[in-house]
Amino acid sequence: MDSELLEQIVTNLKEINSKLDKLIVQVENRDEQISEKERIMAESLDVITLLSLPDHLRTTATTLFEIGPATADEISKITNKERAVESNYLNQLVRMNHVRKYREGRKVYFRINDSLKKK
Repeated sequence: MDSELLEQIVTNLKEINSKLDKLIVQVENRDEQISEKERIMAESLDVITLLSLPDHLRTTATTLFEIGPATADEISKITNKERAVESNYLNQLVRMNHVRKYREGRKVYFRINDSLKKK
């Protein structure tokens, strides 16, 4: 009976160890994503460019900075504007070369153009 109990304890410890390893990997991946986001923000639209934008475009660009790659619908939920309005603003930012537009499946995503560097 004691050996069965020990075997159960060892099995439980192995499961716990496996779950902890998975959590460590998830935390490391999240830290890498945050670092990448911070790098893009630091190297992309500089403060002067951001301040030179009209208020409506600045709000959209700032929201995109904060949440990262997103659809017009996701941005509109944060800014409380219509999706079509945000789509128009995002496309204006694309034409100004501040934002990059790409498609994944049927969804169109926007993200800050990381090819822009601080001036």
